[in-house]
Amino acid sequence: MNLLKLMPLKFLLVGILLAGCSTNPDKVEQNKLTKAEKDQGWELLFDGKTFNRWRGLGRETVQQDHWKIENGTIRKVNSHEVPLGADGKPIEGGDLMTIETFDNFELTFDWKIKEGGNSGIKYNVSEELSQKFGSQYGALGFEYQILDDNSELYKGKLNPTQFSGALYEMVAPVNVHLNPPGQYNSGRIVLNGNHGEHWLNGVKVAEYEFGTAKFDSLFQLSKYHKYTDFEKKRKGHIVITNHIDDSWYRNIRIRKL
Repeated sequence: MNLLKLMPLKFLLVGILLAGCSTNPDKVEQNKLTKAEKDQGWELLFDGKTFNRWRGLGRETVQQDHWKIENGTIRKVNSHEVPLGADGKPIEGGDLMTIETFDNFELTFDWKIKEGGNSGIKYNVSEELSQKFGSQYGALGFEYQILDDNSELYKGKLNPTQFSGALYEMVAPVNVHLNPPGQYNSGRIVLNGNHGEHWLNGVKVAEYEFGTAKFDSLFQLSKYHKYTDFEKKRKGHIVITNHIDDSWYRNIRIRKL
């Protein structure tokens, strides 16, 4: 007996729809915006194919020995895989930075790291301040920390402001629910007026207010206190840090507020 002939059409259609919903998330098309998202003001900072909106900090282009586009992601290449230069030393890298600067914005992104990995997204970044107080190719700025929190490498060695979702060195995250290495997490940064927020996997994990006594005290206790004007809000670049470890980023989107 042909059961399909006996099955009501509506149940057959529901079965087909449910089968479609079981698609592996990593197979779903990434780095795209819907019409509704475009109408809401969202823009792609990464189109999945090019570095069109990016350059190296302190450079006119991207240092592609350290940064690759692979399978619709921006990959930070493990420093141990970077080729050697003519002098026998690894080719010098640096942070990856947006060409444009942003003032008030909402930024969302997916990220994953290798086991034991460490990375971060920096914002409120001044290229001039970074090169004045830091290095030629490295950013100084507020950092959304990205880490394999549960790695034995970090247990008992880091303070609470150095784990995933933190405003690094200043505001510790709370209510963190982290996916393991090799799986994607969703990040979100909101900067609007004097207010800042960090979100991780749909949960707000950190927030702060520029210009308050509490924020100033956190800044003074951080390693950044020696950098003049570091703590001030500015129209700044967004940066992916060039740490040692492999890390991957996709669906990097921004909406100006």
